[in-house]
Amino acid sequence: MNQQPRTVSRVRKVTPADPGPVSGNEQLAFPFDSRQLTAHVKQALTEDGAFNDITTIATVLSNRRARATLVARAPGAIAGVPFALAAFRLLDSKVVIRVDADDGARVAGESSVLFVSGHARAMLSAERVALNYLQRLSGIASLTAQYVDAVRGTRARILDTRKTIPGMRSLEKYAVRAGGGMNHRMDLSDAVLIKDNHLASVGGDVALAVRRARKLAAEGTSIEVECDREEQVRAALDAGADILLLDNMSLEQLGRCAAMAAGRALTEASGGISLQTVRDVAETGVDWISIGALTHSAPALDLALDFESLA
Repeated sequence: MNQQPRTVSRVRKVTPADPGPVSGNEQLAFPFDSRQLTAHVKQALTEDGAFNDITTIATVLSNRRARATLVARAPGAIAGVPFALAAFRLLDSKVVIRVDADDGARVAGESSVLFVSGHARAMLSAERVALNYLQRLSGIASLTAQYVDAVRGTRARILDTRKTIPGMRSLEKYAVRAGGGMNHRMDLSDAVLIKDNHLASVGGDVALAVRRARKLAAEGTSIEVECDREEQVRAALDAGADILLLDNMSLEQLGRCAAMAAGRALTEASGGISLQTVRDVAETGVDWISIGALTHSAPALDLALDFESLA
């Protein structure tokens, strides 16, 4: 990853007497309150049979205590710490956790994310659920951070899409924010995006589609139009579109369309953009670059829980 690890602002110690906020980085706008977080993690623990972990019950004495460090084996950006905290605390109400890297932090390989001290059985039974949340969400944050770093110094912002796992969208889009990216619309009711199939339903009449959208949508709603050729860009600008989605255009086309739209509408490049090409796209002058791979293809960040001692 082409980045320097960023030091977190503070170390948090999470104990039963001092639970702290849901997330240590409140600027990221964690999508759940404490009640929702607890319910989500409890469901995950139940799915995993963590309340009846027959292997751990059979092999570990009930009074055994342990200390462990949750380590990032590879460099990346962290997201999902509140879920790991909840997983450990639901199985051991007296667990003590030191947060070394909160959501939004960049970490180097072999860095500590959490230090956990508590009942050994609880830690072992919560381990997989805690890691599943952290690995998945940190993977999204880490891939986003790579794209953000690749376009640094240009005007372009990196955006996600709606290509998310059903039921996980708010969390996956949160992870994009933790990686330094920006969210596109959250759902179909959030903004207007007139795509090629919508245009086909009105005979390709961009002005008509925009006019109908303006009439129906609430005042202040952004109207975006997908364009795959320059004449559509001109038609969308003339119709008063707020944002132009420039789909699968060449770099030369992107540059011309960005110049055409300057001061009149925002431009968003999309379609087949990779880490190898995103810098070139950003340098065409577009405002936004949307990357579906941030959520549908991000590899999990390599994290592990290393036990230090049993007492």
